[in-house]
Amino acid sequence: MKTANLRWVEPKDMKAVLGLIQELADFEKESDAVVITEDDLQNHAFGQRPKFKCLVAEKEGQVIGMALFYPRYSTWKGPTFHLEDLIVTQRERGIGVGKALYTAFIEYAVSEGVRRVEWAVLDWNTNAIKFYENSGAHVLDDWRTVQMDKATMRRYIAKQK
Repeated sequence: MKTANLRWVEPKDMKAVLGLIQELADFEKESDAVVITEDDLQNHAFGQRPKFKCLVAEKEGQVIGMALFYPRYSTWKGPTFHLEDLIVTQRERGIGVGKALYTAFIEYAVSEGVRRVEWAVLDWNTNAIKFYENSGAHVLDDWRTVQMDKATMRRYIAKQK
């Protein structure tokens, strides 16, 4: 792919990263779900204990895509990475940027010695599912994602006391 340059995220990129996160939330029909701020992203990426890593694709000085991921640990496999978001802005899709980010993420995972990479994909996102399956990834039908938001966590803890 010669249409964009891939590099590690820099502090100056956080506005663009937040824009990509919002664009993905809009695509996933969760427009109001994004509560994170540029400052949060800045602190979480570059603070004393970074929470994530992020590769960005840049074209003509503008960030047009990203692969944001973080380390996890599997009791079965050991170190793994979770790919939280892989997004290319709508106007730049179809030119290989997503595949380049995906490949760079996997290459980095291999270089770091992780034994598995994982992520979630919505069941209606057939284009993404086909892309992942064509790369050799297995889309698991028998596992369900489980989440608990902050308010629910607090209610749960209060009930336990």
